[in-house]
Amino acid sequence: MASPRWKTWGKHLLTVLFLVLIPVLLFTLARNLDWGEVRQSLLAYRPTTLALGLLLALCSYLVFASYDLLARAYTGHRLPARQVLPVAFVCYAFNLSFTTWVGGVALRYRLYGRLGLDTATITRILTLGLLTNWMGYLLLAGTVFALGLVKLPESWAVGSGGLRLIGMLMVAAAVAYLLACAFAKRRTWSLRGHDVTLPSLRLALCQVALGASNWALMAALIHLLLPPELMYPSVLGVLLISCVAGVVAHIPAGLGVLETVFLALLHGQLGQGTLVAALLGYRTLYYLIPLLLAVVTYLILEKRAKALRQQAGLATDKR
Repeated sequence: MASPRWKTWGKHLLTVLFLVLIPVLLFTLARNLDWGEVRQSLLAYRPTTLALGLLLALCSYLVFASYDLLARAYTGHRLPARQVLPVAFVCYAFNLSFTTWVGGVALRYRLYGRLGLDTATITRILTLGLLTNWMGYLLLAGTVFALGLVKLPESWAVGSGGLRLIGMLMVAAAVAYLLACAFAKRRTWSLRGHDVTLPSLRLALCQVALGASNWALMAALIHLLLPPELMYPSVLGVLLISCVAGVVAHIPAGLGVLETVFLALLHGQLGQGTLVAALLGYRTLYYLIPLLLAVVTYLILEKRAKALRQQAGLATDKR
């Protein structure tokens, strides 16, 4: 009993530390930042660059929404793609901007439940989506780290050698998952009180490919907004590190975490104002605009659900 309690307290302590440190770091940054450089960098973006950036963001959302299409094949439910994709899009946008329990969990149960899916099926959809996202992350991030494509500051305790070792372990974990899906005789495992059934190897390969593609598209958007001399693998590696920090911090939208990690790891390679401008552009294109679209989509879904309930009520009265 003591071990889970200490783990819980440890998570809370890390969250509190991040909640204290991030505002302090952001305040220090804002005080010393050349906001004229930020403004100049933002105004320098061409409309075609911003349009391409929005296209990359929407492609990323489409890839993420496709996780739920994989889950349809995995669970065997018969909802058409025209119903699955809007639900997945709305949940992803809310999940990014708020918390997992608001977007990734509660909203999925609500929207899929209204479409007729039972709780067990929705839970399996959530489980497969999480596996898809993080197995893709493990393989992509592990490869980037193992190849030494990210240069850590000398003051960081992990060091480049340690990061390479971590990368190898991550790749090994992803490969082990694929091997288990291919050869394991025992297909169902219990994980925190939930039964998880391994998918087929074909489905698992699709999981890893889609998960890695989503992370790669996110990095491509940030790279597009940065000066061309900064190499894509470096941007990808920094994004992958910042996402882990964001998960640990439990801060909605990883607000401040992404910026802090990018400034720490890319310090000296380009101006702070230029980097902050790129991250503000990324926040707008990847978080704000899709969230506004998701709100509109959610209202449409709710309106349709209300109309269907009214039709069902009229049909019952006629009987």
